[in-house]
Amino acid sequence: MKKYDVVIIGAGPAGLAAGLYAGRARLNTLIIEKQKNGGQIVITSEIENYPGGLEEETGPSLIDRMVAQTQRFGVDHVFDTVTDVELEGEEKIIKCLHEEYSAKVVIIAAGANPVPIGCPGEKELSGKGVSYCATCDGAFFEDFEVYVVGGGDSAVEEAMYLTKFARKVTIIHRRDELRAAKSIQEKAFANEKIDFMWDSVVEEIKGDGLVETMVVKNVKTGELTEVVADEEDGTFGIFVFIGFKPNSALFEGKVEMEKGYIVTDEDMKTNVPGVFAVGDIRKKSLRQVVTAAADGAIAAVQAGKYIEEHE
Repeated sequence: MKKYDVVIIGAGPAGLAAGLYAGRARLNTLIIEKQKNGGQIVITSEIENYPGGLEEETGPSLIDRMVAQTQRFGVDHVFDTVTDVELEGEEKIIKCLHEEYSAKVVIIAAGANPVPIGCPGEKELSGKGVSYCATCDGAFFEDFEVYVVGGGDSAVEEAMYLTKFARKVTIIHRRDELRAAKSIQEKAFANEKIDFMWDSVVEEIKGDGLVETMVVKNVKTGELTEVVADEEDGTFGIFVFIGFKPNSALFEGKVEMEKGYIVTDEDMKTNVPGVFAVGDIRKKSLRQVVTAAADGAIAAVQAGKYIEEHE
């Protein structure tokens, strides 16, 4: 079993920032990633809101530089699937498919994923008109039409945010009334830029490189409607807000959670000593690359303090 000071589960921006700070602090550090470095950000073709990012910054380019930084400071990386963790006690055990590791500190950076519509064309056109983050991508749709799928608080709030950029925002909801809080609904109904497609679901998204058309089905009548991009625009935006799922099943019963999100204090500490959580998996108000990186930095500094105190 390989021993480390710090084991970080997940190589998104939060995990990589934690690795960078831990590596610079001369802590023997390992980052375990299941699939590919970067998490959700690697499907983002343009990043305009990360401070100091390059003019032509993309998700993959930013992540490549982050990974290289961690490697410069001696951080180990492995691609493996974590199957179990033992977090109690001074020695934490992380069991993977191919190896087991022990650590003085575990930083959980396993992320979260938006719940997809699940229709044909969605995956292929993700990042090419289909988005799951208004804050990330709203500005790309200046003066375009956009559609928001969902009817809860986040969907309606994001629809209102998108009115700052889009000339028209249409909320597509499978029911005949919104689920959002009444105060949020009132603001949406009062906004002249917001329209509604009730009792409707998206059946298919089509386009050659960019979203061009969308098939919407009325769940009561079965009628299909094809939404076609304005000829001058050539495309439109589809923002999906039907839920978010933190990748936290592995940690259930082992750390405190709320609705699947890991609860931490402002130092990223969970209720288990020596266990921290960072990024999208923790309960927080804003899920962005910049806040994920901040979480990682805080957790790594606190991890160093924890290790010093327990030596």
